[in-house]
Amino acid sequence: MSDTNILEAEPRERVGKGAARAARRAGQVPCVIYGAKKDPRSITIDPLVLRKSLTAGTFFSTVYEVNINGSGDSERVLPRDVQLHPVTDVPQHVDFLRVTSATKVTVEVPCRFLNEEESEGLKRGGVLNVVRYSIEVLCAVDAIPQEVDVDLAGTDIGDSVHFSHVKLPDGVEPTISDRDFTIATIAAPTVVEEETEGEEGEEGLELEGGEGEGAVETEGESTSEE
Repeated sequence: MSDTNILEAEPRERVGKGAARAARRAGQVPCVIYGAKKDPRSITIDPLVLRKSLTAGTFFSTVYEVNINGSGDSERVLPRDVQLHPVTDVPQHVDFLRVTSATKVTVEVPCRFLNEEESEGLKRGGVLNVVRYSIEVLCAVDAIPQEVDVDLAGTDIGDSVHFSHVKLPDGVEPTISDRDFTIATIAAPTVVEEETEGEEGEEGLELEGGEGEGAVETEGESTSEE
């Protein structure tokens, strides 16, 4: 289930592109909280705090309690969109959705691959080919799983791991319901044939000899013409 984490924020009185740029110049990330039939609320958050949350890999499936100005005024939210700087990947803007225990949402939940050491195919040199790094699910906010466990025990080269092989918590459903989609496969190892050093040496000698004979013939022809 999703855990509630705290994000400290400051209110942002002004809105618009100019105000957002001013917030970034001040070293803050402009954000907006919307939903639940309430007016949107503009805030700013420390970029270091956001980057730490983003690198955890579960940012979009984690419910946060946004504490505004340390006053006890808070909003329970779920991240829905993050804009990153195209060069530095520093967060530029974040959209948060207000949520309650009754809110149902669609979220991407990352896959966690387990028991690779118990996969006969991987032990024999096979390669884990991940088709889906995450699975989109529909569930209540308080039922969002942090990860989907994908068990690789017993898999061999040529095997595919489908959605039917994983178990989701009660109340969590995949948004793809019309087929048993593939999550990963165990592919055969790739073998690259390399020429031996001896073969390369023989080829080099043949090439050198051919070039020498051509040079002698050319030199002889030049001498006869003179």
